[in-house]
Amino acid sequence: MLRFHKDLIKVVAITSMLALGSLTFTSSAEAQVTAFKQAVAESASKDRELAAFYRENNFEAVWTEDSELGRARRSALFAAIDVTGMHGLPQARYDAEGLKQQLRSVRSTRDLGFAEVALSETFLKLARDMQTGALVPASIDDGIKREVPYRDRTELMAEFVDADPHRFVRSLAPDTNEYRRLLKEKFRLEQLFAAGGWGPTVPAKNLKPGQSGNAVVALRNRLINMGYLTRSATQVYDKNIEDAVRRFQSAHGLDADGVAGASTIVELNRSADHRLRSVIVALERERWLNRERGKRHVLVNLTDFSARIIDEDRITFETRAVVGKNVSDRRSPEFSDVMEHMIINPTWHVPRSIAVKEYLPQLQRNPGAAGHLRIVNARGQSVSRANVDFSQYNSRNFPFDLKQPPSSRNALGLVKFMFPNKYNIYLHDTPAKDLFHREKRAYSHGCIRLQQPFEFAYALLAKQESNPKDFFHSRLKTGAETKVVLETQVPVHIIYRTAFTNAKGQAQYREDVYGRDAKIWNALARAGVSLGGVQS
Repeated sequence: MLRFHKDLIKVVAITSMLALGSLTFTSSAEAQVTAFKQAVAESASKDRELAAFYRENNFEAVWTEDSELGRARRSALFAAIDVTGMHGLPQARYDAEGLKQQLRSVRSTRDLGFAEVALSETFLKLARDMQTGALVPASIDDGIKREVPYRDRTELMAEFVDADPHRFVRSLAPDTNEYRRLLKEKFRLEQLFAAGGWGPTVPAKNLKPGQSGNAVVALRNRLINMGYLTRSATQVYDKNIEDAVRRFQSAHGLDADGVAGASTIVELNRSADHRLRSVIVALERERWLNRERGKRHVLVNLTDFSARIIDEDRITFETRAVVGKNVSDRRSPEFSDVMEHMIINPTWHVPRSIAVKEYLPQLQRNPGAAGHLRIVNARGQSVSRANVDFSQYNSRNFPFDLKQPPSSRNALGLVKFMFPNKYNIYLHDTPAKDLFHREKRAYSHGCIRLQQPFEFAYALLAKQESNPKDFFHSRLKTGAETKVVLETQVPVHIIYRTAFTNAKGQAQYREDVYGRDAKIWNALARAGVSLGGVQS
């Protein structure tokens, strides 16, 4: 750690005073202070927010004053840089050695002013990265619509000046249980891998209970090293191994049948660095969502094909979900919004993209196609198909809307949950119930389909109705479209996590269904994040 043995401003001032004589003491000292402040103003001028802070601070030193507080601030900054790697951040970006060398090379108060601003610039860069991520989400993938809660940098500097330095820098990272558990998992993986990793992969396409041989031994050893099986010398796929496989499957979003089928073997054989990359990416994603999420909120994890209601950091309801298909115009976006109401017996207003890409070609071939849909003109009037020549229209000039009236066969099912957003994404029921039994459930046009939409509605309504089930069904049985406003709006967070944790049990891992985490990892790696000497 760099130590300032003297106040460099005083050193330069006294040197000048001795050269000019004691009668010039005041003017010389003032000149040195002025030179320092001019250098600070000059150096900070290219950064509007930092310049604003120093103007309000009268260009006084924050880092370079020779005092216990100045030393504490420098110590806190360099200590924070030292642990950035632990958080999965690019430590070289903050160039601690370069800063220290700049401080060692100070020969004048102007040099000191430039070093002062360099320290502030590094602090602000580190603080933003630690609080809200090192990457800009929208630059990674156009499906990541996450609005990051960046803090005002002028206010950040002012808060730091008024705070205990070490306590302040320790508070920069997200203060969530999920972030803390991810850090713990990262450390656990790194320690495990340093001790030799998980051992050989399983040399089989599938294995079943009752089998024996070298592949079963490899399966047994890998499960032991991963923490799903206690020590064992068996060479047979016995009940203990079957139970361990179930635990592994549950932790990886697979059907927990105890049989090491093809998808289970693939996940078992994932390399150690693959899992570590997922955790590091999850830490970055957690920083992007470093905001108050709501004491009650809805959490949809696209990779987990699930929707949950969270109350006070505890899951109080969860259901399987179907998410957008992995094609360019159907992948579900990631964003946060607020659920305002639900619609019972909804009408499906067919999105224009679906109307012109899917239904218009059908109508051009056969005007009687898609008979379950009404054709509506700009005045909201139903139009007879017999009076329309669909061949004259294309995706640009098609003048009609398509609507499906409420029914049990409606594409939205019998209820939808609305958090109005520019992406036209919402949660809803569906008549296609068979899809929920599949292990991978990416089939929709982008909206989120729920396996248990009625129960989801009951849970939401329980906060405002004494008998939410009866209330819901009294509206449902009318068959009429009914809007039910939520008295307390509920934040909705649509996230994408290939690594996440539970309050109890082992960390959870999922497939990178849209390839977004691979893009994030590549961007982090380009920024300087590395795995170190991790083994597979």
